[in-house]
Amino acid sequence: MTTNGSFGSRLGFTRRRLLAVSAATSVSTMLARPAAAQLRLRVDEGNIQPIPMAIPDFIAGTPGDTEVARGMTQVITNNLRRSGLFQPIDPAAYIEKITNFDTQPRFPDWRQINAQGLVTGRITRQGDGRLRAEFRLWDVFGGSQLTAQQYFTAPDNWRRIAHIISDNIYERLSGEKGYFDTRVVFIDETGPKERRVKRLAIMDQDGANVRYLTRGEDLVLTPRFSPSTQEITYMSYGQGDPRVFLLNIETGQREIVGNFPGMSFSPRFSPTGQQVIMSLQQGSNSNIFVMDLQSKRTTRLTDTAAIDTAPSYSPDGARICFESDRGGKPQIYVMGATGGAAQRISFGEGSYSTPVWSPRGDFIAFTKQGGGQFSIGIMRPDGKDERLLTSGYHNEGPTFAPNGRVVMFFRDPGGSAGPSLFTVDVTGRNEQKIPTPAYASDPAWSPLLS
Repeated sequence: MTTNGSFGSRLGFTRRRLLAVSAATSVSTMLARPAAAQLRLRVDEGNIQPIPMAIPDFIAGTPGDTEVARGMTQVITNNLRRSGLFQPIDPAAYIEKITNFDTQPRFPDWRQINAQGLVTGRITRQGDGRLRAEFRLWDVFGGSQLTAQQYFTAPDNWRRIAHIISDNIYERLSGEKGYFDTRVVFIDETGPKERRVKRLAIMDQDGANVRYLTRGEDLVLTPRFSPSTQEITYMSYGQGDPRVFLLNIETGQREIVGNFPGMSFSPRFSPTGQQVIMSLQQGSNSNIFVMDLQSKRTTRLTDTAAIDTAPSYSPDGARICFESDRGGKPQIYVMGATGGAAQRISFGEGSYSTPVWSPRGDFIAFTKQGGGQFSIGIMRPDGKDERLLTSGYHNEGPTFAPNGRVVMFFRDPGGSAGPSLFTVDVTGRNEQKIPTPAYASDPAWSPLLS
C-alpha cells in the first residue's frame, strides 16, 4: 500500500487497509513456555502500582531504519508511561543488550533490575518497500512470552504501528482496550486574547501529527467525533447565526446539518452516527432537538422555559444526559432518548455543566463550578459516587478516551494566557499536560481507529 502523504490519505487508513497482522507463530511458539502465574495488572483497584517495564530499542534490520526503530520504541515507551499504569525502566540500568530478536532473553538479567515486563522488537524492510514491525511481550518473572505480533505497513505510518503495539501491550496486561491509536479534535487558538484566531485542528492522542481543518476565518466551537465514521460535527460562527456543520476528515468535504431559527449549540452525534443532537435557542430559553442526518427530520425532545443544553447520549443510545437550569442553576439531568420526564442527578454545592457519558456507560463526566473553583468530575448515571478528579481555574470541557479510563479537558488560567489540554485518570491520578502547537481548548476524543 502506498500513500502520497496528503491529509486525507493519512487519516483515511483503517487498520485493515493500513496493515496486515499475524501472530508471528513461526517463532513465537518455539519461544513461549507456560508460566505458573502470568503478569497481570488490575486497573479496577484503588491503589495501582505501575508495572516496571523494560523496553529496549527495537532492532533495525537495515542501518537506514535505525531512526524509525528508535522512534517506535520511544512512542511505545511514552504511551505506556503516560498511561500511569506502567513505569519504564531507565535503559542505563539494562544488563542484557538485545541483539537477536529470535532468541529468548536472559530473564535473570531482567529480574535483577526488577523488570516485570519486557518488550522486544524488530523492524525490517521488505522487498516491496514496506516495513515489517514485530514485537514480543515477555513476563520476566514468569519466564514466558505473553504475546507476539507482526505488522506490515508503509514506512511513513510507523507512528501508528507504535500506537497499535502500545494498545496491544496495554490490553494484554490490563485486560482492557487501549486508547493510543486514537485522534483528538480540538480548537487551536493563536494571537492576543482580544483577537484570538480559532482553528479546528486534529492530532494523535499524544499531540503528534497536528493537522488544521479550518483556516481561521470563522469562529469554530465544540467539535465532536462521530462514533462510526471519520466525521466530526462542530459549530461555526460565519455570516449570520452560528451553524452546525459536518466535516469528513478523509475528504475535507463539509456540509451544513441544517438551517435553524435562532442560535444552535453543542452538537453531538448519537452512538450510531445517524443523528445529531443539539440545543436550539428560541427567545430567552433553549431546548434540545435531534436531527436524523438522512431524512433531515428534526424532533424536539424538551419543551421548557429553561435553558436546556449540552446533551450527550448513553453508549447504548437509550438515554441522554444534559445540562439545565430549570431548578434555578445549571444541573445535570437524565432522560430517555425520545424525551419525556427528566431526572436530576447532581445535588452537590455549586453548578454543574458540560456532561458527557463515558463510552463504558458507567460514569458521566462534568464541569463543576463553585467556591471560585472549576472542577472536572465524574458520577454514576444515577448521581451516586460523585468524584472530583481535578480542581483549579479554569477547568472545562471533559471528553473520555474510548476505553473510559481517561478524561481529557482544557484549563485556562485566565489573564493574558490561554487554555491548554490535560488528561487525568478516572481515579483522579496521573494528570498530564498534552503538548499542542499553541493554546488549545474544546477537545473531543475519537473512538479507536478501526
